[in-house]
Amino acid sequence: MLFDTHVHLNADQFAEDLEETIARAQAAGVEFMTVVGFDRETIEKAIELVDRYDFIYASVGWHPVDAIDMEDEDLVWLEEVAQHPKVVALGEMGLDYHWDKSPKDIQKAVFRKQIKLAKKLKLPIIIHNRDATQDILEILKEEDAGEVGGIMHCFSGSAETAKECVDMNFYISLGGPVTFKNAKKPKEVAVQVPMERLLIETDCPYLAPHPYRGKRNEPAYVKLVAEQIAELRELSLEEVASITTANAKKVFGID
Repeated sequence: MLFDTHVHLNADQFAEDLEETIARAQAAGVEFMTVVGFDRETIEKAIELVDRYDFIYASVGWHPVDAIDMEDEDLVWLEEVAQHPKVVALGEMGLDYHWDKSPKDIQKAVFRKQIKLAKKLKLPIIIHNRDATQDILEILKEEDAGEVGGIMHCFSGSAETAKECVDMNFYISLGGPVTFKNAKKPKEVAVQVPMERLLIETDCPYLAPHPYRGKRNEPAYVKLVAEQIAELRELSLEEVASITTANAKKVFGID
């Protein structure tokens, strides 16, 4: 029983074979997924998916790369959409200093607004971090984001940073990179983070695990992530699947 905590089945890459992709995921033992919307178009598609499939949940937020496009009415709309019974988190939100579409000050302002909204709605948050670790940790502390906690999505930082996040009431989610041969940091994190704070994800269609690296990722491949963690921690696949699924249900408030 696997829970892929971060999928983008609402992406164009799945337009042609969505049904088949979902069938392959179920065949691989994926029983739950959270589809993540990060702008108006992908949020609307995420809601369509959760209405169609009882085992898919949604997270809705505004991506930092597109922070410059967010208007005040978008935040109001986000609050309305988040009332949907199958919306289990806000995000992905955060900071992305790799792409320069949105200035840093605008990204930070939009990030803070979404944390405040999450606290108002009592929903956990999903954090996107690219080349912005210190600023993200600072904002999470300043906004007391630990009150709602959440997920450090596709975590790529050090074991020390992971501990800092766990201490702030965040779960650490690992994806395809943990299976890469030379991925030293994710492997260290996989071993050192307490099992009760570990989650698994694909971030599909991106970051496919070995041996599919460079190809389109899909939810079925989350099993490869779980297998790698099981090997690193000397546990069975069943143990990793059971614990990470229980963790996901806990953070998302799913019975």
